Amino acid sequence: MSGTKPSKFAPHKEALAALSQRTRTPLPSLVVSFAVLHELTAILPLVGFFYGARTLGVGEKLVRAVAQPESTAVDAHSEAPSALVSRLRDSWAGERFQEWMVEGEIRAERVGRRYGWFGFEKGSKMDAASPESQSTQAASALVSGRIAGDVANAVVAYAMTKAFLPVRIGVSLWMAPAFSRTFVQPIGSAFTRIFRR
Repeated sequence: MSGTKPSKFAPHKEALAALSQRTRTPLPSLVVSFAVLHELTAILPLVGFFYGARTLGVGEKLVRAVAQPESTAVDAHSEAPSALVSRLRDSWAGERFQEWMVEGEIRAERVGRRYGWFGFEKGSKMDAASPESQSTQAASALVSGRIAGDVANAVVAYAMTKAFLPVRIGVSLWMAPAFSRTFVQPIGSAFTRIFRR
């Protein structure tokens, strides 16, 4: 018996090598393609969801619907939609969506302060608070309904983009071989030719 143990990544290396052969794409190029596509499938939907929420004016409404406490969720005009929203809010999916909205509020504030977007002063500093206290503050802002305007649209866009993660990964995996052959390999070849001279 040999003294060396096989790597715990050995099965994955074999699967990736088989994928590389099957798609006729070098593995490093395939990995770079997946990484680029994964980022593109995050940025493009984020921007699309933001402008969609802004155009339709649904950012604030969605934040209020998902984050509002049950005692204030009852609508005077209709009981059924409020009960549905209440059940959704209390489900596993609703809890995840609320977590993503809190994360989105923190990120929107950070980006807003850095670039002067969403009504924040450019270059202003966030409170020197721990991430846990920032998360608590964002959660209380979410529940109290203090999130409004473009911040609400950014929060909704962030949460929707996070919700589409499985779809984004699938699309990135599916498009990676073609993207590699079309963009990554030609660009890599051009750089190789330039630096070989």
